[in-house]
This record gives sequence, C-alpha cells and structure tokens, in this order.
Amino acid sequence: MQLKDFVKGKSPIEMLYHWAEQTPDAIYLRQPVDGQWLQYSWANIDDQVRRLASALKSLGLEQGDKVAILSKNCAEWIISDLALQLSGLVSVPLYVDQTPESLAYVLEHSEAKAIFVGKLDEPVWQRLRPSIAKTLITIGFSYHGSDCDFVRTQDVQHQLPDLVATHQPMTGKPIPDDEDVWTIIYTSGTTGNPKGVVHCYRAPRHVGHHAVAVFNLSARDRSLSFLPLAHVAERLLLANSSLYSGMQINFTQSLKTFQHDLCAVRPTIFFSVPRLWKKFQDNILARIPQSRLDTLLAIPLLRSLVARKVRKALGLDQARMIVSGAAALSPALQEWYARIGLQISEGYGMTENFAYGFIGRPGAFRPGTVGKAMPENGAKLSAEGEILFKSPTLMQGYYKEPEKTQETLDAEGYYRTGDLGQLDSDGFLRITGRIKELFKTEKGEYVAPSPIEAKLSAFKGFEQICLIGSGMPQPVAIVTLTEAYRPNNEDDLRQTITDFVEQTNRQLLNHEKIAGVVIATRDWSPDSGLVTPTLKVKRNLIEAQYSELAEQLNRSQAHVLWERA
Repeated sequence: MQLKDFVKGKSPIEMLYHWAEQTPDAIYLRQPVDGQWLQYSWANIDDQVRRLASALKSLGLEQGDKVAILSKNCAEWIISDLALQLSGLVSVPLYVDQTPESLAYVLEHSEAKAIFVGKLDEPVWQRLRPSIAKTLITIGFSYHGSDCDFVRTQDVQHQLPDLVATHQPMTGKPIPDDEDVWTIIYTSGTTGNPKGVVHCYRAPRHVGHHAVAVFNLSARDRSLSFLPLAHVAERLLLANSSLYSGMQINFTQSLKTFQHDLCAVRPTIFFSVPRLWKKFQDNILARIPQSRLDTLLAIPLLRSLVARKVRKALGLDQARMIVSGAAALSPALQEWYARIGLQISEGYGMTENFAYGFIGRPGAFRPGTVGKAMPENGAKLSAEGEILFKSPTLMQGYYKEPEKTQETLDAEGYYRTGDLGQLDSDGFLRITGRIKELFKTEKGEYVAPSPIEAKLSAFKGFEQICLIGSGMPQPVAIVTLTEAYRPNNEDDLRQTITDFVEQTNRQLLNHEKIAGVVIATRDWSPDSGLVTPTLKVKRNLIEAQYSELAEQLNRSQAHVLWERA
C-alpha cells in the first residue's frame, strides 16, 4: 500500500504510533545547540510524548482543557503539542512577539489552564512574563544554548525534562474523534482583538492525506522550521505534514545562525515569506552586483554553474519544493529566482480553513498566481468575485463568538474570505484585493490596493508597502526600505524611485495612478504595532499615522517624500 493511501483518515497522533513502530531509529527532529545537533528518533519522541502525557494528567489537567505553548520553534514545541494530543488536551499556540496585552487577552479568553514556556530571548520573556496569570500551571522547556536565553527554573513551576524523567509512559493508542477539538489558533488580526479559530481533528486528517499525495512527500524529505509554529501555514506545511510523510524537521538555533543552519540542513522542502526572499536577494546582490550576475547568466557555458553556486550559497541546492506565503510575492521576484533555478510557488489559505486553499506546485505553477486549488477544498468564487471555501478543513467556529462565526458564513455554509480573486480558464487563482481594503479617492472611484502593491514590490529597495488614499486626489504608497537601500544618497534614490513610479503609473488606470511614495523611517515591526506577528500590515494604523504626509505629497509636485524624525 502506498503511503498516501495508508495515511488517509489517520489522525496526527496515529501517525506518531506508526513511525515509532515501523522506523523507531529514524531521526525525526534535529535541534542545534552551540554548534552541535541534538537528534531525536521516532522512538525517542514517542517515549517523551507518552511520559509528558502522563505528567500532564498528574498535574490535574482533564480532557478538553486548554494548554498554551509560548516558544520559538524547537523540538520541545513538537513534543509538547503531541503530548497534548495524546492526553486529549487542546493546544493554544502563541506568538512570541505578540504584545503583553494580546497575550493576556488570549490566555484569559481561551481559558487556558496551563502554559509551556521556553526558548525565548530574555527581553521577550521579561516583557511577556507579567501577562501570565499566577493561577496557570507553568512548564519550562529548559532550553540551553549560548545564542538563546531560556526560561529560568525559578520562573516556572515545572521543567519539561523533569516531568519526562519522573513519569512512566502513558500506555495504549487512543484515537481522537473527527469532531474532538484539536487546537485553537488565535488570528493575529489587523483590527480588534484576536479571534480564536477552533479546529477539530477532521482538519489535519483531511489535509495530511492530500499533502502527501499532491507534493509526493516522504521520509526522504527534510525541512527547516523557522517561521512561527503558532502560524497555521507552518503548522500545516511542516508540523502536520511531517507526521503524515515521515519528513525530518530541523530547527534553527537563532536568527544569527539561520543562514549557517540552512546551509547545514540543505532542505528538500522550504517554506518562507516574501520579506525573507527579498533579504536573500539583497545578500546575493551584495556579493554579485546585478549587472555582473546578468552577464554571467547570459553566458550559456556559465549559466548553470553560476546558478548552482548561488543556490548552494543559499542552502537551497537540494530544495525540490519551495513555497512562499503569508503575503503576496512579487512576480518580478519570482522571475528573478527562476533565473537561478529556484521555482518559488505561492500558497493561499487562511487560519479558518487550516491554510488548505490554493498552491503552486509542479505541473500547476504560473507566476503571478497562487496556483490551483488543493483537492476537495470546495473553493469557488461568489458572483461578486469573493473567494469562498467549504471543506472538512473548515473551522468549527470562533471560540465563544457564535455571532462572528455566522457573519463569516454564507447561506450555504461557505466561508467568506473577504478576498477578491479571478480564476483563469486553467484554474489558476489570482488575488485581486480585499473587499474591506477597497477605498474611494476624492474622485469617487474605488481603488484595490493589493494589485498596485504587487506592481510596486518589483522595486528591489521596497521592503514593506502599504497603499493608502481614501478621500485623496490620488493614492500614495507608504514604504520601508531594505537595508541595502537605506544608506543610499537621497537625491540619487529620489530620482530612481521617481523613474520607477512613472513607469508603474503607465500600467495603471488614471484613478489608480499613485501620487508618489512616502519613505517611512520608523520600524514596522510587531513591537511598533504597525504589523501583526505574521508581518501583515495593519492598514488602518498605517493610514492614521501617515495620512498627513500622504496629503502633503498629493499637494506637491514631487514623487518621493521622506518621513523625518
């Protein structure tokens, strides 16, 4: 029986039982610590998971209780998550860079009884620690390493290694029902409080089978996990898919060691975000100027050699599947990477449908689109062009918010994404904007920001882009610059950007043409509150902060305006 057929209908925890029995000595997780790789076999993971599950029961936690996980990605994150599944507990993954207020809200709203904390930088832990109520059971990961601080023993009531060492493994092979609650993933909303998206076990069961089949995943694959496991995409593409395929997961020690770790792992499966692809490009061009790279790639005898060396320098010379998600990827950036032999597919989904939407893949790839629909996800467009989904991966609802749940469903039970799209004759989806992001200029005509932002992202120096313009004569792009462009001479950069704006405007309708670009000098990070933990721009806050500069630009003859401190 082929793997894709065997895994059909299985829950994630059943797949742990399978691999622990069939390939007990195979390495599942690899964790770098001070230059050494700690390796965890399937048998070792199974043993730790069973012991931790016993410990959780001994602490008084009962089936259905909510347990939060606050940590950077690491082996203990996966072990804790699996122990919660074995115990019949519900995981509540948390972002390490969320605000203290958001953390306090999520812990209270989810009714969490316990929290795992670990692999946190010291400043982060000190900032978030007061938000954790003293009534919660706290369990530390005891993660050690000179490059990353860890939660001290005195900060928590229990340490994971101690709990594992002092409890006998839980016996048996419990199997959850389809409608048992598996996890509550809080969306990092761009407005208001986060909403708790409740997923049952039918979601990972449905996705696991199709992911193995569509992407031909197997135990021969290896991945590098560094995007937050609290994000649904990382949970789907790596954590969940690894259990169904046997794929090895490698972690990074820290941001400083990321590139070294990537080159050491040389993953076959790699998932990232547009911001990182921009940084990779900047790093390459810092070594080889674009003109020099163009010359080398134009020489037939050198083209493949140069491209191979660049891929190896990135650590992606063995990658067979590369996916970008969480934000739109510029077609120009896709084409740039294609020239060095890296096909970056885009994926599209949301927390509410367990990120099971559209994705580019071998045989279904087209730049500028997010690929074709995954099997049996019930995707369609409404008469107005809104993207809708209805499948077993759809959420049970928003936790304790039935009214908001009903607001997101149409009369037939389809989830309304709020995104606008176009399907071509071959089934490829192009995202054209968000219904709520449409704004009207003073001319009374509507503008969809996303397609214009996608065109502007072709400029290598723009790192983050947000188009605003409600009630203004013309839209204005608020941007941050990449590190490579920040030291540039302002006059030279002004002319370069002006030329680019004029070139871009020739591709736009009159009411879409941008008045120009405001260059933001303040940091757009989760700490600033201007982006979410997943780096989605909070458009309403950007507009409130920069509308005066945007109006000033509209009144001037210039195409570029710098924010001054």
